[in-house]
Amino acid sequence: MKRITIVQILAVALIFTACNPSIKTGEWVSVFDGETLKGWKKSAENPESITVENGAIKCAGPRAHLFYDGELKNFEFEAEVKTLEHSNSGIFIHTEYQEEGWPSKGYEIQVNNSYRGSEEHPERRKTGSVYNVRNVYYPLVEDNQWFTMRVKVVENHIEVFVNDVKVNEYIEPENPWRPDGQENVKLSQGTFALQAHDAGSTTFYKNIRVKALPEGERKEPEVDKEWDTLVTQLMYAGFPLIDYHVHLKGGLTLEGVVENSQRLGINYGIAPNCGLHFPVTNDESLNQYMEDVAGSPTFKGMQAEGREWVTLFSPEAVAKFDYVFTDAMTFTDTKGRRNRIWIPEEVWVDDEQQFMEQLVGKIEAIFSQEPVDIYVNPTVLPAVIEDNYDELWTKERMQRVIDVLAENNIALEINARYKLPKPEMIKMAKEAGVKFSFGTNNTGSDLGRLDYCIDMIEECELTPNDMFEIKPEAKKPVNVKGLPDEITG
Repeated sequence: MKRITIVQILAVALIFTACNPSIKTGEWVSVFDGETLKGWKKSAENPESITVENGAIKCAGPRAHLFYDGELKNFEFEAEVKTLEHSNSGIFIHTEYQEEGWPSKGYEIQVNNSYRGSEEHPERRKTGSVYNVRNVYYPLVEDNQWFTMRVKVVENHIEVFVNDVKVNEYIEPENPWRPDGQENVKLSQGTFALQAHDAGSTTFYKNIRVKALPEGERKEPEVDKEWDTLVTQLMYAGFPLIDYHVHLKGGLTLEGVVENSQRLGINYGIAPNCGLHFPVTNDESLNQYMEDVAGSPTFKGMQAEGREWVTLFSPEAVAKFDYVFTDAMTFTDTKGRRNRIWIPEEVWVDDEQQFMEQLVGKIEAIFSQEPVDIYVNPTVLPAVIEDNYDELWTKERMQRVIDVLAENNIALEINARYKLPKPEMIKMAKEAGVKFSFGTNNTGSDLGRLDYCIDMIEECELTPNDMFEIKPEAKKPVNVKGLPDEITG
């Protein structure tokens, strides 16, 4: 084992103390007195955007930054934060003073609870994101309420906490990929900065404190360099890397989902099966489920099962979910037989072409009437005819499905498990303006890495603006359409 001498220890201590004369290792120290900006320095660009108001630092107005006068390598940074509507701010770490522009050194930890950007330039990155490196897309807290944000850095390891819940984690590899001009977006040593983003954004910071931490061991990344590069490239390009179709089954726990998310950088939406003879069958069981997953750093989705689901739940209960999805794998045929096409014993194919016409007709009825956001498990066929997929899913039939999705603003899932729909249909849907989501529909604890979905980005030339985005409350389908008494057709 390499021995460290007393002289080396003293040398490190002297360097650290010179940079941070008032911060001692292992002790929390307040770095904002609640009245002045003593110990901080404004950028020369729009200094009027940063002021002190009612005991808090107010970041409001055109782009500006406030830099702390001191440097740290290993630390914990904590602040109470409040965002107003349209707030878009950030906390920079390991950065350095700049007179103007966006800080080019270190990482930005995003502060954005509800701001959505514009249709052309959506801002999906939410509070807790390691900006454009490991983005968080699910909303964590609401505007107009104080919350605690804490960032911990030890060597190459970043952890982000919101109200003491860990929402993000990143282990930086050696020589990580960064786009041209952003080579210094990485860990080193530096100061903190708070951001005023633009004229429409107002964010408050108070009770800011810092704890210096001792030298630590570098952590070995839990993913390979190729995956780290791929995820960073997708997030830098603006692709929301989200698996909206995850179930807690086959040994997969909520804790396992969160661990997988923070290891791989994939955000997840967890959905219970809601419908007749499924785990969630009414408002009471729906509300209990929502209580069980409340506060977890995940999206909360609803899988609407069977056509009876619209009669089992109230609109108010359904609206508690972030989004609702369904498929066409359960329906009653023209002879009154209830088909569940993933179960060979519960599917009837008297004639292949007749079955396909009936299936496409059911899809049209479902997605023109049911208040859902996403068509999942798309174009899946029962095992007895799946070998004839390319013959049965004609271009005309695909177009009929695409038309009903486009007319009703329903996204098309690209399913990693089934590897469906095929590229031809994805390209046709893109041409029609249909949005896309990624989903796994897992049967066990292994969620994979969305390989098929990621392949389709390149093959079908998908852009970030082609991707599904959760609708605001007033535009949720259940709040617009309500729930029909029954599904006809």
